[in-house]
Amino acid sequence: MRAIVQRVSRASVTVEGKITGEIKAGLMVLLGIKDTDDDAVIEWMCNKLVNLRIFPDEEGKQNLSVKEVGGGILLVSNFTLYGDVKKGFRPSFGHAAKPEISEPIYEKMIDALKSRSIPLATGIFGAMMDVELINDGPVTILIEKEAG
Repeated sequence: MRAIVQRVSRASVTVEGKITGEIKAGLMVLLGIKDTDDDAVIEWMCNKLVNLRIFPDEEGKQNLSVKEVGGGILLVSNFTLYGDVKKGFRPSFGHAAKPEISEPIYEKMIDALKSRSIPLATGIFGAMMDVELINDGPVTILIEKEAG
């Protein structure tokens, strides 16, 4: 599983002209799912996202989590995170899980994050989405976890 995490002052996702999810301050998370991802990877990633200390404390140090600052998470599925361009110029997506595998994992991620009492917004799985955000900092982190 791969996640591109951006600390944002606001973020939203729009599908067919309608906002399907939006947050104020918090984390914008683009999530790539691999076919080997399992429940252990889901739990690890959720724990990492909720406790990642990238928000400034009173001294300006990145020492607080999204949970501690009362922020939200906007979670958007993004198979292109597994795009491989080692050969040629057209990405190969052979490492990305197929929709019949990745959609249930994405839904489990949503449930796992909701169980942690973090305000959560999402995109629509498989839809063409417009994502808008204000990256605060900018702070952008790549998080990756392999199954096993």
